[in-house]
Amino acid sequence: MPINFHASENRYTYAHRQVDSAWKEMVQNIVAVQGKQVADIGCGGGLYTAAFAEMGAGEVTGVDFSLEMLKSAGEQCKEYSHVLFKQGDALQTGLPSQGYDIVLERAVTHHLKLSDLPGCFVEALRLLRSGGTLIVQNRTPADYSLPGSQTHIRGYFHERYPRLRTVEIGRRADSAIMVAALQQAGFQGIEERYLWEVKDVHGDVESLAENLLQRKDRSILHELTDEELRDLVNYIRQQFQGYKGEIVDQTRWTLWIARKP
Repeated sequence: MPINFHASENRYTYAHRQVDSAWKEMVQNIVAVQGKQVADIGCGGGLYTAAFAEMGAGEVTGVDFSLEMLKSAGEQCKEYSHVLFKQGDALQTGLPSQGYDIVLERAVTHHLKLSDLPGCFVEALRLLRSGGTLIVQNRTPADYSLPGSQTHIRGYFHERYPRLRTVEIGRRADSAIMVAALQQAGFQGIEERYLWEVKDVHGDVESLAENLLQRKDRSILHELTDEELRDLVNYIRQQFQGYKGEIVDQTRWTLWIARKP
């Protein structure tokens, strides 16, 4: 069954890892972060909220609909005095109009109905100052259909349980839909980029297996029963038979960059 983001046992599901330096580099190439006002919508455990703080943002506000996620995010960012958190959602953030230079919506849109995408982006447009930048990051059918490999672990999920691909198709929009929704909301200068982002580095196969069994930072694994999950992990162990050394787990993402006129 889908993950319950409001459950206390899932509080740290999205708070255990470091943000890949490649992600930070790409964002800095998109927009100068230093001194900017940033809103991180759907901040989860606060990993990317903290990343913006580390990158020199003047102030970062994280928004999430789950109080449990916000508790985790607060712990993640407790050393940053210029980070704030607020309960809200992507359609109604409760944040002030035209108060931000940058809005991030990472791994958020697949939790919305397709019909809600324009409204989500209208809200982002409201938050941004003129000339501000929206960064939307998610996976498309092209991203999640890539085959499994020793660096793309997620591909093995769909190979072993093809119904997971059907779940993904039902909740993730393709790029044409995303661009149309951004245009409908009033954004201009829309561009698309791709990023192979390191999700985790595991010392060995058993470290990876333990991570998967805990379903950390992988909402799609909540679609599997415990028995199916154990079977999937054993299937992935087979793919690494005889392999020695670290496992660098990467995921390909699509990013849409849009500007407020």
